[in-house]
Amino acid sequence: MTHPWLSRMAGAESFALVCRGDRVELRTGPALDELPECIDGEVVAALPYRTIAERGLACIDDGAPLLAFAVTRSASLPVEEVLELLPSAETRMTGDFDLDDHAYEKIVRAVVEEDIGGGTGSNFVIRRTYRATIADHGPETALAAYRRLLRAERGAYWTFLLHCRGRTLLGATPESQARLDSGIAAMNPISGTYRYPPGGPTARGLRRFLADRKESEELYMVADEELKTMARICDGGGRLRGPWLRPMSRLAHTEYIIDGPTRLGPVAVLRATLPAPTVTGSPIAAACRTIADREDTGRGYYGGAIALLGPDTLDSALLIRTAEIGPDGSVTISVGSTLVRHCDPAAEAAETRAKAAALLAALKGEHAATVPPRLPALDRALARRNTGLSPFWLGAPVRVPPLAGRILIIDNEDDFTAMLARLVEAIGLQVDIGTDLPAGPDPRGGYDAIVLGPGPGDPRDRSDPRIDRLHTITRRLLAERTPTLAVCLGHQVLADEVGLAIRRLDRPAQGEPRHVPGFGRVGFYNTFAAVCETAPDDPRHRMNSIHVTTVSDRSSQPIGILRDARTGVVHAMRIGRARSIQFHVESVLTAHGPAILRRLLAEILVAKPGGPGAGPYPSGG
Repeated sequence: MTHPWLSRMAGAESFALVCRGDRVELRTGPALDELPECIDGEVVAALPYRTIAERGLACIDDGAPLLAFAVTRSASLPVEEVLELLPSAETRMTGDFDLDDHAYEKIVRAVVEEDIGGGTGSNFVIRRTYRATIADHGPETALAAYRRLLRAERGAYWTFLLHCRGRTLLGATPESQARLDSGIAAMNPISGTYRYPPGGPTARGLRRFLADRKESEELYMVADEELKTMARICDGGGRLRGPWLRPMSRLAHTEYIIDGPTRLGPVAVLRATLPAPTVTGSPIAAACRTIADREDTGRGYYGGAIALLGPDTLDSALLIRTAEIGPDGSVTISVGSTLVRHCDPAAEAAETRAKAAALLAALKGEHAATVPPRLPALDRALARRNTGLSPFWLGAPVRVPPLAGRILIIDNEDDFTAMLARLVEAIGLQVDIGTDLPAGPDPRGGYDAIVLGPGPGDPRDRSDPRIDRLHTITRRLLAERTPTLAVCLGHQVLADEVGLAIRRLDRPAQGEPRHVPGFGRVGFYNTFAAVCETAPDDPRHRMNSIHVTTVSDRSSQPIGILRDARTGVVHAMRIGRARSIQFHVESVLTAHGPAILRRLLAEILVAKPGGPGAGPYPSGG
């Protein structure tokens, strides 16, 4: 006798099977042409990657449609019962990656040397795709593969099968895209990958993975990037919890949870959080352009999201580790790796194979690996990941006296600006974000100070309209002696305007924590730097503070500089009522962000032109 679930799926226009724990949920209903802004009941939806174009982000438009249906019937059963009722037919499938390892490694090297090395961004996710054909494909093929995936893959956030408009998505994704419940939004940055050795995971191997700098920096960078997103959609920004280890059948990842209060509804939260930086890199806008340039085809549903939406709730999963199955039996599985400045191309190629392995095993009917046991000693190793991170973003209250006033932050195409705005608010100031100065004769336009925000790119490239605009703004602020704070790209442009040399670093400092005297542990995301070599090195100090006179005719003000004594790289400057820092005061990597920001803003708000604020930085600290 046919089980009622099988009959219901066979007769449904659209259906979804979702495992989010120890039960599998079945939902059926009619397809929708678009996602309604106001939802009555429940809607299941899969948004393709190209949805990001709605936010003005670059992508190759492959025409992949929204897959969505209104839920009219739902039920759930324990996983073990579902395993009994689903078919167990074997699957014959042949295929391979569109890019072999050598070709993928070549792209990795080009991205590291040209895109990271050229200052376009701090990290990028470039995919390759396994393409295959299922022989004798029929209605039972996907259900049998889903059964094997339920048995084989552990640790997934969602294990799902969606069938809508003749398309089928099958996956076991480890990562939540976004959640919303009781007015609290949450995201789940996951990065860093431990590939299990042939004999299975070991305590020693896991500890080595958790202590690996490259793996740690990958997670910090995606945490920063998702903190940017949460800073846009949450009142006061999100706060970081974790990290934890997420074990799966063939590999393990590290993850955080970021949550915070929001006034947005479920559809708005879902759209605002696409794309996840774990499938693009950062800054997101620059990463999307690089992906569109480096990848030959559209991404389909890879990097999109599958979601269950209610009137005021959202649960969604990132569409990774997902197979797209066409009505003709064609299969595509896209996988990517996070590329950072010191990654190993061969290791990145191996990582993409490991990520595809569990899904391929489920499709082919191969035996899967097992989940690693919980190792108590890992709790301490995981906790050490938070050493030196910003207490503010970890949820600690701000303990600095509040300031008063209004601040305008100039956005240079990096959502670090949103994190910076939340930090400004936390120390008592009102803040707005814009792309240019207010109209009128006074560059402040009623604001008490202007902040020149961070952004990607070469600060010397005046052919870039964004860079040229920032130079124009900076020149005017200098001429008017306007209270100004410049951060990262803003710092570099300010240095260029007053006559310091700008140099591309031999080794980019993307997502790198360092100790800077007078500021403590701070986070750097830069490929270019201002350089000053006009004073002799002090052999007693790695850093020194020097006081020089500008060599530019655009400003007659003296400059106080904090620089690296060995390289001449300038980390901070004081010029009259202007201050600048190369590092990101707003990053989770900066330990004392609120205190540093308050000190710098307090100085420019009270400093007088040509007054004490023009002096050198202290060389200690």
